[in-house]
Amino acid sequence: MPPPSDIVKVAIEWPGAFPKLMEIDQKKPLSAIIKEVCEGWSLGNHENFALQNADSTNFYITEKNRNDIKNGSILRLTTSPSQTAAQLHERIQSSSMDAKLEALKDLANSSRDVTFAQEFINLDGISLLTQMVESGTDFGDLLSFTLTAFVELMDHGIVSWDTFSVAFIKKIAGYVNKSAMDTAVLQRSLAILESMVLNSQDLYQKVAQEITIGQLIPHLQGTDQDIQTYTIAVINALFLKAPEDKRQEMAHILAQKQLRSIILSNVIRSPKPINDEMAHQLYVLQVLTFNLLEDRMMTKMDPQDQAQRDIIFELRRIAFDVECEPNNSGSIEKRKSMYTRDYKKLGFINHVNPAMDFTQIPPGMLALDNMLYFARHHQDAYIRIVLENSSREDKHECPFGRSSIELTKMLCETLKVGELPSENCHDFHPMFFTHDRSFEEFFCICIQLLNKTWKEMRATSEDFNKVMQVVRDQIMRALTQKPNSLDQLKSRLQNLSYTEILKIRQSERMNQEDFQSRPILELREKIQPEIMELIKQQRLNRLCDGTCFRKISSRRRQDKFWYCRLSPNHKVLHYGDLEESPQGEVSHDLLQEKLPVADIKAVVTGKDCPHMKEKGALKQNKEVLELAFSVLYESDEYLNFIAPDKHEYCVWTDGLNALLGKEMTSDFTKSDMDTLLSMEMKLRLLDLENIQIPEAPPPIPKEPSNYDFVYDCN
Repeated sequence: MPPPSDIVKVAIEWPGAFPKLMEIDQKKPLSAIIKEVCEGWSLGNHENFALQNADSTNFYITEKNRNDIKNGSILRLTTSPSQTAAQLHERIQSSSMDAKLEALKDLANSSRDVTFAQEFINLDGISLLTQMVESGTDFGDLLSFTLTAFVELMDHGIVSWDTFSVAFIKKIAGYVNKSAMDTAVLQRSLAILESMVLNSQDLYQKVAQEITIGQLIPHLQGTDQDIQTYTIAVINALFLKAPEDKRQEMAHILAQKQLRSIILSNVIRSPKPINDEMAHQLYVLQVLTFNLLEDRMMTKMDPQDQAQRDIIFELRRIAFDVECEPNNSGSIEKRKSMYTRDYKKLGFINHVNPAMDFTQIPPGMLALDNMLYFARHHQDAYIRIVLENSSREDKHECPFGRSSIELTKMLCETLKVGELPSENCHDFHPMFFTHDRSFEEFFCICIQLLNKTWKEMRATSEDFNKVMQVVRDQIMRALTQKPNSLDQLKSRLQNLSYTEILKIRQSERMNQEDFQSRPILELREKIQPEIMELIKQQRLNRLCDGTCFRKISSRRRQDKFWYCRLSPNHKVLHYGDLEESPQGEVSHDLLQEKLPVADIKAVVTGKDCPHMKEKGALKQNKEVLELAFSVLYESDEYLNFIAPDKHEYCVWTDGLNALLGKEMTSDFTKSDMDTLLSMEMKLRLLDLENIQIPEAPPPIPKEPSNYDFVYDCN
């Protein structure tokens, strides 16, 4: 008799019969279990049958996933994957349009299951679908379900994208290029093009020849946000895969086609709220646009290059309203002296040869580009800043040149210029879509802020780094408010004066004040376990509420979700797949899968997770790596997670460690401990306000010579 842990009690359905309650021995071969079930209903040829989950997924049970079957699961006896694949392979070639449509619907639904997908692909099913598309005889729903099935099958990564013909690519591109096309067909076609571009450099070349930005633009001017999202995703994919020498050319075409203003008016300022996937694509476009600056950011100035030196002469000319003097005007020494004086007023570190200031990378030549843009497009502000500082006492002047170089470097760090977009981030800023030269305009606003803050701080050259820290603080606080326009950013920075920053910092310091006297430290140690228990309870309560996790493929982002939550008695993890992102909590009854907490052996994170060791793009993405964790149970079985954000990652890893009786070590726990401990300390010390607590306890007085002063109550 096998131990109870190997026996699973399930219900099995068969069409036209009453469901059977069965005990499945997980040590028996799956074929033997299927044979036993078939015999119970007097069905022959048991090899033509299989078990599948009787839920919305309808996934087949295989030797690989059979351990996922839990007590109380409902299974269905059905035809085997190979039989089903063969039947559908034949049915989708039917001459009857109605029969063919039903077959394609079934195929699109079944193709989500990797077991079925493998069998259908073995029958050369992908080639059949591509031939059906290339023939051009199917339209409407027939074509829509054909493309849906194709996308689902390719999603499993079984077949290489490099195998498709130019004719197929032309057909898919043709659906995108048509002005009036069925929405479902257009959506699938855009998804296929995105995947082709991202997964094959050869296909990128072919797709780029068939699709132009001008043909994609009309899809952004509609009202369907899904179509808009897929369209921007295709543009991003073409941008990302373009050779470096072609990206500037592509950016120029995007500017000519007014992509930015179309996105601003039809997407960002649309009455519809922007969903997470659209926000992600806008973030990717923002990152790729700013990454065009990387080349200039990493280019050192050549002090011998006359064209580059002329830019510095232009800065001097605009600031001091002087023309280049002819060579015979005055002695060389006199002219050198005059240049040195002016370059000092412009705030360069190297007064003799300011070109040397731009040899540091980053920001390289990008800093000089920004300075020239400011001087030409905001000439009054530029002249005012330069002349204002050149007339001050030396010790209080704000060096425009040095400030511009450091500010450009800071902005590049803030906007992560040169870094690849993160897979999970959707942190786009609407204001960067309001101007064709948004980075330069951002610089112009910030350099004026820097000059204003310098004056407010009454800073000297020794305070340069302090001023830059304050300016960074001002910019970061303004950006967190996500201003909708550059004018709104300017207004918010105006309100974040140096005085206001001091008040905010003081308030934060008071909230995090750490008392160091011995009695306070002893009190902290005493109440720390209580606070840790409180944090532990909060983490477990959050696990009981549950979290929706996104399934991320190494091939492309997908809108597939699964949910996991802890039972109220903290003994079982309930989890299961979802069709769409839930609006609130998901009931335990809807989550078919269970994992007893007692079976959990360990929790691993980051690169130790099995799904991070697999081949593919996921392991290359640092941000995804930081959000990955896995639960090890039984014999080398894992439940793999990718948290939606750092907050959820900390909550779940803390909660799981708490369940296992281990220490909660996340940054989130340390932050909560500091906050709650500080609050508790302040509440307990409220009565001692303005009373100085001694470093050491007062001395204990000597014992009295007698105790006659004690009053006997009896």
